[in-house]
Amino acid sequence: MNDEQLLRYSRHILLDEMGVEAQQRLLDATVLIVGAGGLGSPAALYLAAAGVGRILLADHDTVDATNLQRQILHRDERIGQLKAESGRRSMLDMNPGIVVEPIVARLDDAALLELAARAQVVLDCCDNFATRHAINRACTALGVPLVSGAAIRFDGQLAVFDTRRADSPCYQCLFPESQEADEVRCATMGVFAPLTGIIGTMQAAEALKLAGGFGTPAVGRLLLLDAGTMHWHSVAVPRDPECPVCAHRPGTGR
Repeated sequence: MNDEQLLRYSRHILLDEMGVEAQQRLLDATVLIVGAGGLGSPAALYLAAAGVGRILLADHDTVDATNLQRQILHRDERIGQLKAESGRRSMLDMNPGIVVEPIVARLDDAALLELAARAQVVLDCCDNFATRHAINRACTALGVPLVSGAAIRFDGQLAVFDTRRADSPCYQCLFPESQEADEVRCATMGVFAPLTGIIGTMQAAEALKLAGGFGTPAVGRLLLLDAGTMHWHSVAVPRDPECPVCAHRPGTGR
C-alpha cells in the first residue's frame, strides 16, 4: 500500500477491526456486481470508495429517464448509454485508483460461472428471479459468498449466503425455484428512492466484511425493512438439507 492509499483509506485503517491488513485484502479483491440499477448503484459507489481493487459491473441495459429517481450511478447526459459503461465512469470519478470492468451482456449460467470464479464476493442487485437463481447456482457451485438484495415499493430485503459454511442456506433454500412467484417490477409498482440506497449500501457493507475478512456477515438471516415505518425484522433462515442446489455443496474453502 503506497502513501496515497494509506491516506485515502486512513479512516478504515484506524478501525481496530480492519487495520492495514483488511484494507489490503480489499485492494487485492475482485467483486462481481450483477445489476447497475437501484441497488447496484449505491453498492458500486461504496465498494469503489472503500477501495475494492477490481469490480466487475454486469448489466446489459441502457440508462432511461425513469431510472434517475434512484439509480445514482447515472446522469441525465447518459440517458441511452449502457448502464455498465455509465457506472464505470461514475465509479472511477469516485476512485481512479481501482479497476472497473463493465460487462455488457445477458448472463447465462456459463457466463455467471466464469465471472463468479474470478470474484471473492458476488452481489445480486438484479430484478428478476431467473437471474437470481442462476447467480445462486454459480456461487454455490464455486463456494463464493453471495449478497442478495431486493427493493420494491417501501419493502426491502437483504440476505447473505456463504455455502463455504456448513450451516449456511443458499438462495434456493429461502425462495425455491419450483414455487411460482409473481415478478414485481418497479415499472408497474413503483419504488421509494432511498430504499434502494439503504439496501444497496447494506449489500456493500456485507460484501466489504466478506472480502476484507472482518466483522460478522449476516449469514443465515433474512433482514426485512418496511421503509414506510422504518421497521426492521430479522428472520432466521435454516439450510434445507434436501435443497437441490446446495445439498451436495463442494465443501472446499476458497
